[in-house]
Amino acid sequence: MTTLKTLDDLLHEHLSDLYDAETQILDALPLMAKQATAPVLRAAFEKHLEETKVQRATLDDIFTDLGKKPSDHRCKAMEGILREGQDFMKEKADPEVMDAGLIAAAQRVEHYEMAGYGCVRTWAKQLGMNSIAERLQKILDQEGETDHNLTKIAEKTINRRAVGE
Repeated sequence: MTTLKTLDDLLHEHLSDLYDAETQILDALPLMAKQATAPVLRAAFEKHLEETKVQRATLDDIFTDLGKKPSDHRCKAMEGILREGQDFMKEKADPEVMDAGLIAAAQRVEHYEMAGYGCVRTWAKQLGMNSIAERLQKILDQEGETDHNLTKIAEKTINRRAVGE
């Protein structure tokens, strides 16, 4: 267990957590895209896969700027959130209901990420790491946009089909 003495230590620990979370998401998104039956949802997952690759590369750059490497910290929260999504994908469900459940699972992921990126962005600002804070804000904005787009897909298409409209 790491001893955290400063805000800088906490920043490094949480950046490592997010780095591992993004790595886990990179493995999960192709499975979610494959499971999605609505083309618009599949396309949203594929788009976010590409964004996630860039986000993880941005985290690599941030670690380089800090002169540190990500710790081998395992993001157990993301592991659990993704496991729930994987369990759901094994359920027998009508295609529209499966898509609605996939959106819910993806939004749980996005909300976890938004909470994490909001914290590390704020800490970076407080530590005077403005360039890092700006890059973290960009990732936070992308996560929020993904969440917003998933809500639009759910409300305009998927949920209506799931209830038979």
